[in-house]
Amino acid sequence: MKRIIFFIVSLTLFISCKDDAVKKPKRLIEKEVMVDIMYDISLLDAIKYQNPTSIDSLKINPRDFIFKKYKVDSLQFATSNVYYSTDYEGYKVMFDEVAKRINKEKKSAEDIVKAEQKKLKNTKNIKLEKTQRYNSDSLVRGRKGLIDKEMVKEPAMKMQAVE
Repeated sequence: MKRIIFFIVSLTLFISCKDDAVKKPKRLIEKEVMVDIMYDISLLDAIKYQNPTSIDSLKINPRDFIFKKYKVDSLQFATSNVYYSTDYEGYKVMFDEVAKRINKEKKSAEDIVKAEQKKLKNTKNIKLEKTQRYNSDSLVRGRKGLIDKEMVKEPAMKMQAVE
């Protein structure tokens, strides 16, 4: 019984201590290109999540477009992805790079939206000021007209009293 347990434990240790759990593929995608592909796929997934009909209306498979863009095929991507995922720390670094790029683009997009909102707000304020200026000008003109009429009436009244 002890021999069987020893054999099973030895076999388990031998198999688990193997250096390469997954062999390096013949057509391995470079890490930088893999990060670019993962970034593009992440953007596509985000677009699909936010507005599912936008990608469906294109009548093409977006992943095929990405694979064509980077001149890889789906099998090459899958095998490279499995290979890189066996190294947890390296794979985490790759995903951290993708997250950094997404956050950078998100900040850039938020800055553009804020600038557009500020521009729109300034445009509305300018229109509001012009409207208020025209309204106040007409009120001032109306008051001046009343004052002028009263001034005209007042001297005429004084002249009548003098006579």
